[in-house]
Amino acid sequence: MKRAALYTRVSSCDQHPETQVLDLRQMAVQRDYEIVAEYTDKISGTKAKRPGLDQMMADARRGRFDVLLVWASDRIARSVKHFLDVLDELNRIGVEFVSFRENLDTGGPLGRAIVVIIGAIAELERSLIVERVRAGMRRARLEGQRIGRAPLVLDNLAIRQDRQRGLSLRQIAKGHSVSTATIQRELRKHATTPGEHAA
Repeated sequence: MKRAALYTRVSSCDQHPETQVLDLRQMAVQRDYEIVAEYTDKISGTKAKRPGLDQMMADARRGRFDVLLVWASDRIARSVKHFLDVLDELNRIGVEFVSFRENLDTGGPLGRAIVVIIGAIAELERSLIVERVRAGMRRARLEGQRIGRAPLVLDNLAIRQDRQRGLSLRQIAKGHSVSTATIQRELRKHATTPGEHAA
């Protein structure tokens, strides 16, 4: 017997999730699922913070249930991208997704095919984002803009003088707003320079 979790959401506090819950419980009985957890959010679907959904995903990652039942796909996600992300993660951790209204079941062959398509769409979206970033960086370089952090400019003479005055590496690093490793590297680099010891 598969362990099932129910997730329901209603948009405002004056709505009741009981209708959704009854449909999902009936579905679980028909499919011979054992309901081990129920999660509910009374909040707008566009809100990022949803305690019920967050707890459900945390329990899914812990392997607490095998199947997630929802009344409709739009109950679980605040956007198409969010829905794809949730479905992709559930698929990766081996939790089946069943939607009552759309009759979507990722445990069946058609549902698994949909997951593959969704995964391909998500991968395409990630690739497009990476390509847009790279194109933006290429354009910035062509326009003469610097990419990444500006090179570190240090006052080497002042660093050596600080060291000759007996300051510790930590004190010198703090005074020049850099790490002690950077100060060590600079001192080593100039220690081999001809005439350095006469400075």
